[in-house]
Amino acid sequence: MMSELVTIEISQGIADVRLNRPDKYNALSPQMFSAIIEAGETLAADDSLRVVVLSGNGRGFCAGLDMGNFQGMSDQKSDQSAGNLQTFNDGPANNAQRPAYVWKRLPVPVIAAIHGVSYGGGLQIALGADIRIAAPDAKLSVMEIKWGLIPDMSITQTLRDLMPIDVAKELTFSRRILSGQDASDLGLVTRVAKDPLEAAMALAKEIAGKNPDAIRFGKQLFEESWHADEATGLAMESKLQTTLIGTENQLEAIKANFENRSPAFGPATLKA
Repeated sequence: MMSELVTIEISQGIADVRLNRPDKYNALSPQMFSAIIEAGETLAADDSLRVVVLSGNGRGFCAGLDMGNFQGMSDQKSDQSAGNLQTFNDGPANNAQRPAYVWKRLPVPVIAAIHGVSYGGGLQIALGADIRIAAPDAKLSVMEIKWGLIPDMSITQTLRDLMPIDVAKELTFSRRILSGQDASDLGLVTRVAKDPLEAAMALAKEIAGKNPDAIRFGKQLFEESWHADEATGLAMESKLQTTLIGTENQLEAIKANFENRSPAFGPATLKA
């Protein structure tokens, strides 16, 4: 499946999603916003999906908001941008937030492979992923203050899980540019790899070989309980585990282990 601005190729349950505006470092135009949202929502409806790898074609992951958008603001032609902040569809996120938040809300794991630049909105899209693998020399920044703005693409729901509030503030106030290694040291990315896309694909293949129901429930468990109270978190563990036990895919995991063979899982079928 392919569009001009975001390409999707699916093989063995792994969706290889590429931001595809390489001449502009995959900068975020209004059309790019729409294409990313459409890609995420299309994948969310695919029950055969196991895992997503999100990357950018060309020399960088994503440079953030297209410079033309800022020119429009300086010319007092920002009605379209303001409209995105006021447009809501299903769920709490507005249309400016959805290109990042759609990945956090996807029911399967999302791995972002970051190379080159990941600035501003580009970084916030990567933060929507469950796991981020960056090249050691990648450049990452919460860049919005450069343009007199705040980060507003669901960063309140993503960055809080990765670092202390004082570090988040410092990065937001200063727009300090971090290397991939610096970002890893701060917890902004999960780990570094010389070839982040290759590393992301290797991890995706490992995840795709596990019980897809358990993988989806594992993501749901942490997404819904990480900031919950004690009773809610413990109840969620019990509810999801009870639903999993004795199901076809869970029994296949047991059989494959005892028979010393690779499991042959069916599609994910469970709903909590």
